[in-house]
Amino acid sequence: MTTLTDTHPLLKDCIDQFRKEGYTSTPAFFSAREIDAMRAELDRFCREGLIRNVATDDDGETHSEEIHNLQICPITPKSDFYRTLPQHPKVIAAIGQLIGDPFVFYLDQIFLKPPKTGIGTDWHQDNAYFKIADPTKGTAMWVALHDANIGNGTLHVIPRSDITPYDHDRDPRSDHHIHCPVPEDQAVPIELPAGGVAFFNYGTAHSTKANLSNHERAGLALHFLRTDFIPDHVLEKESRRYSHITGPQATGGLEEYGTTVAGTWDEQVERVLASTE
Repeated sequence: MTTLTDTHPLLKDCIDQFRKEGYTSTPAFFSAREIDAMRAELDRFCREGLIRNVATDDDGETHSEEIHNLQICPITPKSDFYRTLPQHPKVIAAIGQLIGDPFVFYLDQIFLKPPKTGIGTDWHQDNAYFKIADPTKGTAMWVALHDANIGNGTLHVIPRSDITPYDHDRDPRSDHHIHCPVPEDQAVPIELPAGGVAFFNYGTAHSTKANLSNHERAGLALHFLRTDFIPDHVLEKESRRYSHITGPQATGGLEEYGTTVAGTWDEQVERVLASTE
């Protein structure tokens, strides 16, 4: 029997599913205290106006007053707390299990769906944005910040869709997103309690649905990429968003942020929770 630890947080069945199906999930990845801190920091984003509605009235431009898809992206420049999350030992171990080492942290974002008026993020493949040579060498880590179920529009995926690059175009219900047609009869909903996590590679088509419940629902997505698959056009940029998490170039955040953030996650959790008391 496999024992889960911080250095091996995913079961072999999860790793096999990720490699065969393009996705996997685990229901109890983060503790209740960690999720409380994540939600508290999200509340700060909302209070300080750092999160915005990207939903439009079917024209891709006019921001809607009737429907809402609230987003903050990227998070890291605005939050010392979330800056430490990619350095969480459990996160590092899980990403290494799925895509191998060394790897970089590539991007983070949160989508918040208000009750009743919160719409989903339409079907897409992350690699339509990232344009990685092999989409299986990158993964998203989608964290349920609230219980996520069919009724409130949880994450849906198309298994094995990473072998088919779909044609994407502009989504008229968003001010910047793209979307694609998929065989929706093959879609699988991923229901998770708060603190549960789903992983899916950059080629896996996915979406979220409308929040028809009476409570808000948020999902946090972090993206990681094997270091040897960073595209040339990204490497050539003088200013880069990615940060080295493992491998010889990793400095625990010192090079990217001017201070070491590795090893400070627990401290940041307590700091954020103390600020709410």
